[in-house]
Amino acid sequence: MAAAALGLAPEAVTYVAGDTDQVARGTGTFASRSAQIGAAATWRTAHVVRRRAIELAAQLLEASPADVVLADGSFSIVGVPGTGMGWAQVAAAAHDRGIDLSEEEWFVPGAQTFPYGVHVAVVEVSLETGEVRLDRLVAVDDCGNVLNPMIVEGQLHGSLMQGIGQALYEGVLYSGEGQLLTSTLMDYAIPRAGDAPPITSERLVHPAPSNPLGVKGTGEAGCIGAPPAIVNAALDALAPYGVTDLQMPLRAAAVWAALSRSKTRSDPSGSDPTPAHGVAR
Repeated sequence: MAAAALGLAPEAVTYVAGDTDQVARGTGTFASRSAQIGAAATWRTAHVVRRRAIELAAQLLEASPADVVLADGSFSIVGVPGTGMGWAQVAAAAHDRGIDLSEEEWFVPGAQTFPYGVHVAVVEVSLETGEVRLDRLVAVDDCGNVLNPMIVEGQLHGSLMQGIGQALYEGVLYSGEGQLLTSTLMDYAIPRAGDAPPITSERLVHPAPSNPLGVKGTGEAGCIGAPPAIVNAALDALAPYGVTDLQMPLRAAAVWAALSRSKTRSDPSGSDPTPAHGVAR
């Protein structure tokens, strides 16, 4: 964001985080707010610095600020070749003249953003063992304007895996005496790379009006949408067998127990039990 606002290449920008010598206060990064808060603040303050630099460059070039363009790290006059000067020259002139090319802001957008989406899960349930196999996930989400498609896609895939873990594997268990039984990753099941189903992801774009970049959060999209989609798909698959309620995580033993409790445990068609299929969103 800073590089784009200042007409620089990204590698020309040094980013320092968590240094209280530089920033007096902060509340951290959480709740998918980095882009809508941090990036928006960077964008706003960088444009203040940009405007001051253009005004100074205009003085140095003996031109009107309206005639000065900033591109590729160089200030130049529109239509006058060979008039460019770089950021280093402008910054040196600002130092000599006591002009502060910096800006600080405590940015508060004044409104929350509301991303939304639709997730569809396709599952297969073994009537013999209760195992729930996730065959496919489709996620269509709106996170406003996308600043970095690779980061957004990574956020979505990561949060989808979190959602898969919550729906199928993860649970904090205690003994009857209150002893935690899932205190290590030897006991606490999490999804592995091989547990990821084929994932189809698409975007809707409705810019948020509450920040200058029009961005919304995307970090929790998958872990919000995937669990209910997976559980609903399993319930859809097992509805013909009388199962109307399942609690996460959908471990095989719990699903098998729900089937065993059902009055219609056998295949309604009278044939041998085969995997039940379900699709839900």
